[in-house]
Amino acid sequence: MIIIKIGGGKNINLDNISQDLATLIKQEEIIVVHGASATRDEIAEKLGVPTKTITSPSGITSVYTDKNAIDVFLMVYCGLINKKIVVNMQKHGVNAVGLSGLDGKLWQAKRKEAVYAVEDNKTKLIRDNFTGRVESINADLIKLLVKNNYVPVICPPAISYENEAVNTDNDFAVAVMAGGLKADKIVSLFEAPGLLKDLNDQKSVISSISKAELENYLKYAKGRMKKKILGAQKALELGVKKIYWGDGRIEHPVLQALDGKGTVIS
Repeated sequence: MIIIKIGGGKNINLDNISQDLATLIKQEEIIVVHGASATRDEIAEKLGVPTKTITSPSGITSVYTDKNAIDVFLMVYCGLINKKIVVNMQKHGVNAVGLSGLDGKLWQAKRKEAVYAVEDNKTKLIRDNFTGRVESINADLIKLLVKNNYVPVICPPAISYENEAVNTDNDFAVAVMAGGLKADKIVSLFEAPGLLKDLNDQKSVISSISKAELENYLKYAKGRMKKKILGAQKALELGVKKIYWGDGRIEHPVLQALDGKGTVIS
């Protein structure tokens, strides 16, 4: 089983990804998880509730998710982008079914009571932030779909134990899902050719990282890449054998990533 994670950047090429999946589903069980950050930010701006980010004391950035942000999240992730991806995959012969982490309690998360954010060199406590970390998945629902030759296409938000929609870290959710489903591989596609030593040099790809040394590469991770490394650590801890980071903008992005044309972690 392979979990394909599609980043939310505006230059991700869905047609190329879907073409690869049409080939892969003949040989492998496939699950897709996607983001939608670029479209979310665009629509949030138009609605007059622009996306805000916060930075934790440890330097990890995340989206500040109040009730307005959750509404935009539901519109964009579960509605617009999820269904666009489903339509695209159907066009290429992939029998996709779109779901969010809310449906069937697919992703169950513990809502954070509060988060700390650093602003103007001061640490603040934020309580109205609807975020949480996925702790369990509805593996039976996913297996039911896969067994009947459907490709689940899953997006956040997750559902809290209090039955609230909560924003969640996709990379960590994918790790928990991979562990629960005993997936062998994760392919993560985004707007870069892999993990870069130098953010300004697209050719400075780190091609191979051993599981034991992964934490040492946090120094090269900028912005969201820090969460990708932490998510990869969790996935490997839960039994995933290999993780591939590749470029979602190129031809045959999935097949090229699996062929080692990016960053391979094992």
